[in-house]
Amino acid sequence: MSLSESALLAPTERELVRLLEQLDELLEHLAEAEAEWSEWLTPVPADYRGSATNMIHYWALRQSDLRDLQGRLAAFGLSSLGRSEPHVEATLRLVRAAVIAMLEDTWHPPAIRSNDGPQLLRRRAIELLGPAPAERDTRIMVTLPSSAATDPDLVLALVTRGMNLARINCAHDDPDAWRAMAGHVRRAGEQTGRSCLVAMDLAGPKLRTGPVQPGPRVVKVRPTRDALGRVITPAEVRLTAQDDPAAAPGTGMASVPVPDEWLARRRDGDVVYLHDSRGAKRELVVTRPDDQAAGVVATCDKTTYLATGTVLRVADADDPAEVGPLPEREQSLLLRRGDILTVTRDCSPAAVDDAENPWIGCTLPEVFDNANVGDQIRFDDGRIGGEIIAVDGEAIRVRIERAAAVGSRLKAEKGINVPDTRLPISALTEKDIADLATVVDIADLVEMSFVQDPSDVTLLHETLARLGGDRVGVVLKIETRQAFERLPQLLLTAMRRPRVGVMIARGDLAVEVGYERLAELQEEILWLCEAAHLPVIWATQVLEQLAKSGLPSRAEISDAAMGERAECVMLNKGPHIDDAVVVLGDILQRMTEHHYKKEDLLRQLRSWHPNATD
Repeated sequence: MSLSESALLAPTERELVRLLEQLDELLEHLAEAEAEWSEWLTPVPADYRGSATNMIHYWALRQSDLRDLQGRLAAFGLSSLGRSEPHVEATLRLVRAAVIAMLEDTWHPPAIRSNDGPQLLRRRAIELLGPAPAERDTRIMVTLPSSAATDPDLVLALVTRGMNLARINCAHDDPDAWRAMAGHVRRAGEQTGRSCLVAMDLAGPKLRTGPVQPGPRVVKVRPTRDALGRVITPAEVRLTAQDDPAAAPGTGMASVPVPDEWLARRRDGDVVYLHDSRGAKRELVVTRPDDQAAGVVATCDKTTYLATGTVLRVADADDPAEVGPLPEREQSLLLRRGDILTVTRDCSPAAVDDAENPWIGCTLPEVFDNANVGDQIRFDDGRIGGEIIAVDGEAIRVRIERAAAVGSRLKAEKGINVPDTRLPISALTEKDIADLATVVDIADLVEMSFVQDPSDVTLLHETLARLGGDRVGVVLKIETRQAFERLPQLLLTAMRRPRVGVMIARGDLAVEVGYERLAELQEEILWLCEAAHLPVIWATQVLEQLAKSGLPSRAEISDAAMGERAECVMLNKGPHIDDAVVVLGDILQRMTEHHYKKEDLLRQLRSWHPNATD
């Protein structure tokens, strides 16, 4: 068709003609590629010749950047070529035939074109999460540590490295600290010229284990030994001023308070004798550092248990002293498979010395009125789990079915999940309502924890309206089985108000539905939210090992790459969080060129060459 003939066509027909021409060009490229690779194709046996030729066709297809063509084909409901790998030429010819059929018939486009949805989703993501950075489509959210309230340089470094949203967890710290964090985020944005929004995460109802009786006030120090038991590095303990314990630096070394006057008399080389808490004789050798305010360091070649009241005596001096008050050691229950654990409404500190009848409190009384025999119950992110075998108004008896082979330890303040139990509680607690007064003043969006029912969303909307928070965006955290099962109703309720999104809180969700189902459920959430044109935040344990240790696992790199399908990926705090932001940004930038949601984007590839022999 000539240019003059094409100009006479309607816009829709002109677009179809352009598509037909591009498809013909691609088919020509396939034939050219066969000739270019002929010396490699000829030796391939007949059984593999078809497969080898198809591979070369795929290579030829990927020498062009097809992302624009993909979108235009999809706008007509045609294959976008994203799954053409098994049959490249056949796919192109089938799509070509469909375009010809459309040209030969009268085709009436729908009122809403298929490419309007992605544009609408991108616009809503910008409205809720801020603009995407130039180099990638997916934003990075970082949970701020408590130190961000007093360390503006930390926040500035995170924004500089690529943080697009700063998350403040309302389960920790207080409004003054939150305001300081938000202020540092705003100033960092101004200094760098980068957009960084503030998200605040409501704590929600806490379903956790009750307290456990504390252990003895004792500090254990031990040397490092080689495989033969020889001391490589002696045990170290820092002796600090009893009246000024804050003077001890945060080096990770155990600190032991002693009387100030006694500490001031210590000199390099002093030998301190003691009987530790087991009655074992021990010697500590003192070193006085340059910074005397930091106390002294004492070393020992044997494992030593120092307890409150341990008497310290210095060689050749009548100068005894006692170790001051030490913190109580955290205790835990040891649970094995087959054990019967009693969970009590009474949250008195649990005893750890009754191994035959272990028990622990629960912070949410509603559990005892709604749990049923046969329901599953899980503790500590699912590390321990079992089945409820008896219920009364004051206690629940649980047969432990999931625990490590040698037993697992259950501590205080660990999460409890009851996926089979419907709890008639609001996701918005009195604390959350009080915290919202600060949220509407300093935050751009609020994350609602443990949402389960549309009435939870309605209550949040009403509370925000009452507090003048109409501009604050709302993110629903999907972290329970009930929330997943009611997701359509939750989204329809949330969409009664502008600026709404969803967070896939994969940690609690995996505990609720079982780890084996998590991959399936997170896919379904992504699909439904894409259909609703709502942005998604991909959260929990993304690059967690990297953030904590500085070294990522291979599996978490692949997991982070999957997060590109969401509009935002969340990182949790850790000593190496700045490195994690940089690595995640690099991963997302690379994956942006290859995928959009479920669709493979066929950008130009230069990875393979017919003349490469090395």
